[in-house]
Amino acid sequence: MYDLITVNEQSSIRIAAEKVIYFDPLHIKGEPHDADMIFITHEHYDHFSPEDIAKCAKDGTRFVAPSSMEKTFAAAGIGDGMTTFMHPSYSAEVCGIPIDAVAAYNLLKPFHPKKNGWLGYVVTVDGMRIYVCGDTDATNDAKAVKCDVICVPVGGTFTMNPKQAAELVNTVKPAAAIPIHYGTLVGKPADGDTFAAAVDKDIAVVKKLRF
Repeated sequence: MYDLITVNEQSSIRIAAEKVIYFDPLHIKGEPHDADMIFITHEHYDHFSPEDIAKCAKDGTRFVAPSSMEKTFAAAGIGDGMTTFMHPSYSAEVCGIPIDAVAAYNLLKPFHPKKNGWLGYVVTVDGMRIYVCGDTDATNDAKAVKCDVICVPVGGTFTMNPKQAAELVNTVKPAAAIPIHYGTLVGKPADGDTFAAAVDKDIAVVKKLRF
């Protein structure tokens, strides 16, 4: 299953299963136009890029986004009638994919306030629960998630640093953890190694970003 997951940059993730699913597409090469579903976690420029969304979308692409972004989507002319807007702790099924929305926010930093209603998502693909955290700290909401794979930000500054991310992963206890959101716009390439060294040995760390 891990081979079906690629990380382009930051939190730009693609899952190539029965449905092709993108999260926060960014700096997409070419114009693949192959997305069955596109998830947006929040409206910062490195997570909501209309230009990259257009490269991935095709006729019939379904979108999933925080309810707080409804006006943002409308202003950008994206996903009219094809978007499922979600609140934290809500569940839905889109294109046959079960989705749980998880609040994504900072505890002390000002960059991602809880009041904004921004999200991470748990999607069930091929019987596996994959948690894409979005930009979050190690909150009680994140710690309560049950998942098989976690895609977790480790770059610090706006989210958790590597050691904080490892503490979250060691609490959640997935089968595997994929570090994201480091090495380019924020964080250092070495953050992936620092994270891996702090994760419990019975949890596989799968590094998808290449520098």
